[in-house]
Amino acid sequence: MAERLVTFEQDGAIGTVTLRRPEKFNALDIPMLRALEAALDEAESAEGVRVVLICGEGKGFCAGGDVEAWGGMSAADFQVQWVRYGHRVFDRLARLRQPIIAVLSGHALGGGLELAVACDFRVAETQVKLGFPETSIGVVPGWSGTQRAVRRLGAQTVRRMAVGGEIFLAAEALALGIVDRIVETGKASGEAKTWAEKIAERGPLAIEAAKLMIAVAEGEESAAATEALASGFIALTGDLKAGVGSFKTKQKPVFSRS
Repeated sequence: MAERLVTFEQDGAIGTVTLRRPEKFNALDIPMLRALEAALDEAESAEGVRVVLICGEGKGFCAGGDVEAWGGMSAADFQVQWVRYGHRVFDRLARLRQPIIAVLSGHALGGGLELAVACDFRVAETQVKLGFPETSIGVVPGWSGTQRAVRRLGAQTVRRMAVGGEIFLAAEALALGIVDRIVETGKASGEAKTWAEKIAERGPLAIEAAKLMIAVAEGEESAAATEALASGFIALTGDLKAGVGSFKTKQKPVFSRS
């Protein structure tokens, strides 16, 4: 059996999703996106996981979309198989129930930065470079770099990268709010785990609810988040138990509003 391109591992309350294509600096192609989607499903369903780390094997976090993977696609395939599918996977990441910390021990460029921005927090090592260089080869950020990134990082910061072509080092990225913490080379994983452990000590349901409410405020997912919060509240009530019980016994329910 071939080695998996993206893996999920659990260590107590901390889950780790690892991109494993180091020979390509973890550049994303369709098989990588499929493997990432499967690993996120594992992470969300894993019992006891309260925080998820996402990192890249080798020297790079993620070099973005693999040009060789999409360069020969037709316009229709590029739109549907590449851009829209990538959006779906990145939306899956952004809407994971657990908080996610991107561990940037290597460069995060193009789709790699879009991947990091879909996470809740970013820890970067000092040597890391971040940016949206797509326009240098005649394309635009296609996996929410002009949408989610603008909401989370601000329009002018994204404009400087996507239009102005600026590539930021970690210290500049920290000042601009692109990353949340910077550490020395080799220390990102340890810093992220320490941070994750502190988050994991907090009330898990409160953390999930807070993440959902923030997502609503920033326009990440209004309808789904509202229904999830309301349904979770109703699930704890006596009215739900009465309704389900009456369905089973085929009797009229008696609701107590408790």
